[in-house]
Amino acid sequence: MAETLKVMGLMSGTSLDGVDAALLETDGQDIARPGPSLTVPYTEEVRALLRGALETARSVPQGGAVPDSIHQAERILTEFHAAAVRSLREKTGAADLIGFHGQTILHRPDQRWTWQIGDGALLARLTGIDVINDFRSADVAAGGQGAPLMPLYHAARARQLGQPEPLVVVNIGGVAQVTYIEGDTVLAFDTGPGNAPIDDWIQRHTGKSVDWDGAMAATGKVDEAVLALMLDNKFFTRVPPKSLDRMDFGMEAVEGLSAADGAATLTAFTAASLARAAEHFPQEAKSWIVSGGGRHNRTLMAMLKERVGAPVIAADDMGWDGDALEAEGFAYLAMRAKRGLPLSLPTTTGVAHPMTGGKFWKA
Repeated sequence: MAETLKVMGLMSGTSLDGVDAALLETDGQDIARPGPSLTVPYTEEVRALLRGALETARSVPQGGAVPDSIHQAERILTEFHAAAVRSLREKTGAADLIGFHGQTILHRPDQRWTWQIGDGALLARLTGIDVINDFRSADVAAGGQGAPLMPLYHAARARQLGQPEPLVVVNIGGVAQVTYIEGDTVLAFDTGPGNAPIDDWIQRHTGKSVDWDGAMAATGKVDEAVLALMLDNKFFTRVPPKSLDRMDFGMEAVEGLSAADGAATLTAFTAASLARAAEHFPQEAKSWIVSGGGRHNRTLMAMLKERVGAPVIAADDMGWDGDALEAEGFAYLAMRAKRGLPLSLPTTTGVAHPMTGGKFWKA
């Protein structure tokens, strides 16, 4: 019988909103018992530092020297995660292992290059807990997309629901992804933009970090011509597996629109690109379960429901913690990595064979 450990998962997504930390009791396979979780929002200073790292990373040649600004961002990011661990330990007590995703600052799988900052050795020293990080590199080096990595956890949790299949689990972070689950079939891919272009647009026009509840989008009008232009992109017809960098879809197409109309059009773009994912499903899904920060955007959820011919359900209404799901997932993957089990499959990242990964750092 495989051992079950208490594992902390840490996730900082492409939305750059903060660190999600969650405890999971798991054997890395069938047992997945979620525990307490928390979110520690980034300060504006940390968010600005990470945005700077995203911009700087795009000008760094593969294998080139890493600028000091990125080293600084990595150190501060790691210290921020260590503080999140300390906060969660006050609620949960001791943990056996940490799954540390870090922050993706560049993702170019076509060049066999993915870059997540986050110092696993430093985090192990700061917390006194063994750490596994760098979950994506082995998959990308083997020709996979390196993303998405949540599908195996989605499938494990979906099996516990007993819901009619096929079903789809959606994550709307900075980028949006789907996991299609039908029996032993697990198919996953990035669908297009999530919150990132909306957040960037709102930041520019209001100084706020997000469009809370989709309030600004709700006051605007979708520019259907601009939306059609954005949807006329080869990415959407490309057969999965496929993945995206946070910066692959920006705000350029809505330049010239009012703040409200731009927000509405970008929100419709996220909903429409998610709905188009169904073109790649073997069968029509019977339900869509939505996790991630995007599920809090009422306008986005309403637009998605209009476009999907099946129930669209917030993860929380299924008894899941929609904010903690990805952090739980990296706890699950850390346990799988510890056991040498696959983190990705040919049907989730396009890698040639099931691939394990991760790097271990002793406390």
